[in-house]
Amino acid sequence: MTLGTSLPLEGVRVLDCTQVLAGPFCSQLLADMGADVIKVERPDGGDETRKGPPYINGRSASFLAVNRNKRGLALDLRRNEGQEVLKALCATADVLVENFRPGTMQRLGLGYEDLEKLRPELIYCSISGFGQTGPYSSRGGFDLIAQGMSGLMSVTGTPGGPPAKVGVPITDLTAGMYGAYGILSAYIHRLKTGKGQQVDISLMEAGIAYTVWESTVYFATGEVPGPLGSAHRLSAPYRALRTSDGYITIGGAAQVLWEKMCNAIGRAELLDDPRFGSRGDRKANDDELAELLEETFSTKTTEHWMEVLEQVGVPAGPINDLDQVYHDPHVQARRMEVDLDDPELGLLRNIGIPVKLSNTPGSIRHRGPALGEHTREVLEDGGFTTGEIDALLEAGVVKAS
Repeated sequence: MTLGTSLPLEGVRVLDCTQVLAGPFCSQLLADMGADVIKVERPDGGDETRKGPPYINGRSASFLAVNRNKRGLALDLRRNEGQEVLKALCATADVLVENFRPGTMQRLGLGYEDLEKLRPELIYCSISGFGQTGPYSSRGGFDLIAQGMSGLMSVTGTPGGPPAKVGVPITDLTAGMYGAYGILSAYIHRLKTGKGQQVDISLMEAGIAYTVWESTVYFATGEVPGPLGSAHRLSAPYRALRTSDGYITIGGAAQVLWEKMCNAIGRAELLDDPRFGSRGDRKANDDELAELLEETFSTKTTEHWMEVLEQVGVPAGPINDLDQVYHDPHVQARRMEVDLDDPELGLLRNIGIPVKLSNTPGSIRHRGPALGEHTREVLEDGGFTTGEIDALLEAGVVKAS
């Protein structure tokens, strides 16, 4: 899309008092759809991810990955003057997102109850490890801890193997996504009623919410699920199978797909085997079935079997590394890699936007800000005079790059 085309969240202003991953990912989802997201950071170093590798021309690629499309304000919230600045900016803000440990913003006089008095319409999203209430609320929260306590690690990996986390920081990312979902739900409510509210998101609950099949099994049977490798909790064959040069993933659980697959790979005799007669039978004998199927799949390459199964309409796929992902013609056609030519940093590669809107699509417009890059601009927008801004800069309450 071209710059200037309408974006769905144009006119929505977000104060982003977050760092590292869950909070910044939440606000970036809003920024990609056109919200004016103001990244609020400490003047002395800013977001923790600014300090971490890998680097692109001296800038942290990790920071850039979840802070694109934002404006940068360096503001010291530990000082009374900084707290007053944030309160003044709330006058024109629709949303505030924070991911400090519960109680921190309240101690600064910037909790939801404090800011709601100044702006009742404000939507205030708090993202933390364990939520704003409950016996664990005061604990610090990290993705690894949340994956363990939410049950995700208990069902990840191979049977009998050591604990394994999901390969991506899934509770951080999911908490950020639920945060954006909660904010937009609250925003729709505000459009109807004029009233704001607090949105309370935790990493642990984000992890629990993703145990859909596993919790279903536990609720229905009382059995505690364990890890299954690549196998499915309820269906078979639905797993990775060894080929002569790697692995192929197969989704052949439905009866019609099972029959098509057996005929296509030359194993029609399996259709008459009572161990595999129904979907339930196949799942009950999943490991035996996988062993029999691998006898055939291991004789030829992944590419060969992809062609065979595609011809008969059985879902299958290779296991790609990220280099293969971004060279995949479908990934490129769907614009899941978007290059941004930045005058300072050169060509920046970005993960594309997975939500495709037909009339008002999101866009990647500019890289993540330098620390304090838009401080003066943001304060001017907030009604501060040149003299007031200069005084704040001189006092070290704010910083401009």
